[in-house]
Amino acid sequence: MFLAIMSDEQPRKKVRLTGPDESASTSLPEFDPVAAQLEQEKNAGITVFASQAAGFGGLVKKRYTDFLVNEISTSGTVYHLDELTGPAIKAVKKVEKEAEAEEKEAQAAEKEKAPEAPKPEPVAVTEAPKQDNAETAIKERMEEALASIATADMDILKNIFGEKTTSDICNLYAKSIARPERKTRDHGSLQSEVIGDKQMRTDAHINVRRIFSGRVDTMTNDDNTIAIKIAAAANNHPNARALPGSKGKNNRPKGKVGWDELGGEHLHFTLYKENKDTMEVLYWIASQLKLHVKNFQFAGTKDRRGVTVQRVSAYRIAADRLQGVNPTLRQARLGGFKYMPQGLDLGDLYGNEFTITLRECKFPGQQGDAAAQLELAKKIVGDVVSQFQERGFINYYGLQRFGTFAISTDTIGRKMLRGDLESAVEDILSFSPEALAAADNPDQASTKISHDDIARAEALHIWKTTKKSGAALDKLPRRFQAENALIRHLGWVDRKSGDLLRAKDWQGALQNIPRNLRLMYVHAYQSLVWNTVAGRRYELYGNKVVAGDLVLVHEHKDKEAYKQEDEETIDDAGEIIVRPAAHDTATSLEDKFERARALTPEEAASGKYTIFDLVLPLPGFDVMYPSNELGAFYTEYMGSEVGGKLNPRDMRRKWKDVSLSGSYRKLMAKPQGLDWEVKPYFQDDEQLIQTDLDKLIAKAKEEGNADALGGAEALLGSDKSLEKSLDDKTQEDTRMADGTEEQQKLAVIIKMQLGSSQYATMALRELTKGGVTAFRPDFQGGRLS
Repeated sequence: MFLAIMSDEQPRKKVRLTGPDESASTSLPEFDPVAAQLEQEKNAGITVFASQAAGFGGLVKKRYTDFLVNEISTSGTVYHLDELTGPAIKAVKKVEKEAEAEEKEAQAAEKEKAPEAPKPEPVAVTEAPKQDNAETAIKERMEEALASIATADMDILKNIFGEKTTSDICNLYAKSIARPERKTRDHGSLQSEVIGDKQMRTDAHINVRRIFSGRVDTMTNDDNTIAIKIAAAANNHPNARALPGSKGKNNRPKGKVGWDELGGEHLHFTLYKENKDTMEVLYWIASQLKLHVKNFQFAGTKDRRGVTVQRVSAYRIAADRLQGVNPTLRQARLGGFKYMPQGLDLGDLYGNEFTITLRECKFPGQQGDAAAQLELAKKIVGDVVSQFQERGFINYYGLQRFGTFAISTDTIGRKMLRGDLESAVEDILSFSPEALAAADNPDQASTKISHDDIARAEALHIWKTTKKSGAALDKLPRRFQAENALIRHLGWVDRKSGDLLRAKDWQGALQNIPRNLRLMYVHAYQSLVWNTVAGRRYELYGNKVVAGDLVLVHEHKDKEAYKQEDEETIDDAGEIIVRPAAHDTATSLEDKFERARALTPEEAASGKYTIFDLVLPLPGFDVMYPSNELGAFYTEYMGSEVGGKLNPRDMRRKWKDVSLSGSYRKLMAKPQGLDWEVKPYFQDDEQLIQTDLDKLIAKAKEEGNADALGGAEALLGSDKSLEKSLDDKTQEDTRMADGTEEQQKLAVIIKMQLGSSQYATMALRELTKGGVTAFRPDFQGGRLS
C-alpha cells in the first residue's frame, strides 16, 4: 500500500477555530487527509483490497472539471451534450410545416369546391343565395356523417338503446360534424331509457366511444339511464386551458400538433451541469416554467462536484419552451430534445462513464528528471491498470453512503432498528461545538466552517435550549430537510393549552422526514454490514468460489445443476406437482426483487462460476444467507455491540419503514471501457480534459456557427474551462519561447464505465491502493471526520 509517500508529500494545514491573534494552544492538530480517509473507511467497513499491486497518490476533484460523468442508457448509449437542439425541435418544425401545408391545401380545395356566388344586381341585393348554400352544405355534411356509420354498428346501437334513441344519437353526431364551430352545449344532449344490466351499460360506453371516434360522450346517471352529449373539443377551442408546458393558449404543442405525432407525451432531453446538484437545476427549470418539479423524471442523481451529463424526461412540455430556459441557466445546459412515449424512472440506466483527473500524483521511487519521472509513472500506472482490469474491485458502498457528520447515518439507522427512536432523533439534531462556537465568533471562523453549517448549529442550539420551533426554523437553512421535519413535528404547539403535545412523539417525528431521506438511515446500516462481510469474505476465500456462496437464480438457469427438468415432479403423497406456466407465475424475471441460491460443493468446483457471479445479502427477513462460514459471520457481527446487537434472521418490525426485507449485491465489480493517460502539467488551474460543452463550443467556433453557441459560453462561469485551456496553451508556448522552466507535475487521467450501483470512489481506492484523497477546501463545512 502506498501511503507513506502521500503523507510526506501532501501539504498540511492547521484548521484553527480561533482568530490569528489568539493562542495557538486552541488550534486543532495537523490534519492528515490520508489518515483521516483511512479512519473513515475503517468505520465504514472498507478494509480490504482485491490485489497487491503498487499504488500511487494524488488528489481527486481539485477542480470540479476534473470529474466528468456521462450517463449510460440501458441499451449501452453514452449520453453526451452534442447538440443544443435535438430531434424534438426538428420534429415540431417538420410537423408544423406539414400541418400548415395541409391547411393551405384544404383551404384551396374548399375555394375550388364552393360554387361561385352570382354577381349581385345593382338594384336588388339579397343574402338568400348565401344562406341557401350554407344550409345545403350543412345538410350534405350531415348526410355524409350518417353514411359513414357502418350498418353493423347501427345494429349494435339499436340492440342497446333501441331504434329511436339510436337515431337521435346518430343525428346528434352528424350535427356536430356538420357544425364543428358550435359549442358543445349548443348541440344539446340526450338521455336513454333505463338500462338495468351493468354489462350492457358498459358495452354502451365502449361502443359509442368506438363508433363515433370519441366525439360523443356518455355518462351513467343515478337512475341507470345514460346521458349522451357531444364531447368537448379538447384541442380545437382557441381559449382552451393550456396543458403544462405547452406554448400559447392551445393545449397541444405549438402549431396544434398532437403529442403522438411528435413521438410521445414525454420530452427526453440531455441535462449538462457543472458543480450543481441534479435537483437544484430541475427546481430552477420548474420555477421558470411555472411547473411542479414532479413533472420531471430521471434515472439517477449525479455528483455535485463534477461535470455531469444525464437524461431527464418532462411530461407534456413543448421542446421549444424548454429550450428557451437555456439562457437563464448558469453552469447548466439543455439539449438533445426528443419526444418519447414513456418517461424515465429511477434505475433506468446501465451505469455511468467516468473521466477522472487525478492531480499532483506521486509514485514509489519517483526521482530523476521530468522525463524519467514521466516514464516511471507510465510504467506503474500501466501495471496497476492491468491488475485492476483483470481482478476488478470489491464492490463496497462508498463513504458518501454514511454521511459527513460526526454521527454517521448508519449509527442512526442502527438505533432505529433497535427501537431507540429518541436517541436516533437526538443524533440527527446533534451538532459540533466548533460550529456553534463559530456562530458566536463569525468573523474569526467564517473561513473555517461554512455559513450553512454555522446557521444549522445555531438553529439546533436554539431548539434544544428554548424549545421554540419558530425561532429555530427561522435560523435553519432549508436544505437541512431532516432537521426541519423533526423540529416542526416536535415543536407543534396546541393552540388551546399552549403545550408541546408532540414533544415525545419520536416515531411521528421521524415519519415526518421525507421517506427517501428517512430510509437512508436504515439502508446505511445495511451497507455497513455488507461492507464488513464483503471484506471478511475476501479475507477468508480470496477470489476462490466455495460451497455455500450465493448466486442469483435468474442469472444461472442455464447451468446444469439448476436446470428446470431436475425439479421434483411428484410430491411426498405421490401426487403430480402442477407448476404454473412462465406467464402465470406470481414472480417473474421482471420483478424488482431477485432470488439467490447457495452453490453445492460440486458446482463450486465445476469452474462454471467465478468471483464476479457471487452475491452477498443486505440483511433482511426475505433473503438467504451464505451456507458457509460467512453465514455465521453475519450473526456474529450483527449480534456484537458495534453491529447493534441485532439478529440477521429477525428483521421484521411493526414500523414498516424499518422492517427490512433485504436484497442482494454483487461481491465484485469490474470496470469496462478502461483507458488511461499520464499527463504532465505546470499550473494548478490548467484544464487537462475537455468537457462536452467545451467540445461543443470549440466545434461551433471552428464552423463559425454563432447560432449553435446560443449563449453557451456564459455557462463556463468562473472556471471558463475551454478558454482557460486555450490560455494555458498560450502560456506554455510563451514559456518554451522564453526558455523558462517551471516544476512539472503529473496527472493521471482514468476513463472507465461502471454499473449503476458501483462507486467510482471505491474503484479509485482499489486502483491507487488508497493513495488518492479528495481535495478539501480550507473550511471543513462544520463536519468532523
